[in-house]
Amino acid sequence: MVGIRVAIRVLGRFVKIPILMYHNIARVPSGISVYRSLYVSPASFARQMGLLRTLGYRGVSMGDAMPYLRGEQQGKVAVVTLDDGYVDNLESAAPILQRYGFTATCYVVSGRIGQYNAWDDEKLGIRKPLMTTEQLRSWHDAGMEIGAHTRTHVRLSQCTDQQQVDEIGGSRAELEDRLGIAVTQFCYPYGDCDERAVEATRNAGFAAATTTHRGRASAGPATDFWRLPRIQVARHHLLPQVAAKVLTGYEDQRS
Repeated sequence: MVGIRVAIRVLGRFVKIPILMYHNIARVPSGISVYRSLYVSPASFARQMGLLRTLGYRGVSMGDAMPYLRGEQQGKVAVVTLDDGYVDNLESAAPILQRYGFTATCYVVSGRIGQYNAWDDEKLGIRKPLMTTEQLRSWHDAGMEIGAHTRTHVRLSQCTDQQQVDEIGGSRAELEDRLGIAVTQFCYPYGDCDERAVEATRNAGFAAATTTHRGRASAGPATDFWRLPRIQVARHHLLPQVAAKVLTGYEDQRS
């Protein structure tokens, strides 16, 4: 174990872990003209998970990835994250992930469980259903992880100190109370965070937090676990593009 940590300290800049970011695993509904990139069809998602397997990667949740991110364990892993908690994550993504023996983290807006995307439904012109408590339990029972995504999907940098505490720590408390499980992972809505939000996330007891900053995460003890970058996989990305994002410094250079 000590030898691995020493090696990571010396070669840490070469140890990169891709954290993939998804939202909806569904075909684009008719009539949507904005944010179409947030949709990845189930067929495309299946091909992408198959690609990871072909490249020698194991798809893992944020919780499962933590030993790799800390430099305590080595291996080819790619983290799979899905933002907001949409029903299609359970219906379409979960069976595909299970087929490959992968796990994933779904970041849930705790104050909108069983409701819809109230933060952007008017802009999209569509209400997308969010998982109910029972559906979230089904997601967890399928071997997947649930993370927190604030209580109401706010822009944290625009919140007061107390609002940040309520949104961040409150989301963890609500999810743990409803589901009876430990919630250790957090994601900043819109990737929007400031120093206050990062500190509030640490103080709330989260083990790590993801952003929308581009790049692969660097593994090792010097990693900033509360500002982890991610790689967006969008509707228009072809398999060679996904492979380049995972395998090369393409995303790192755009951080």
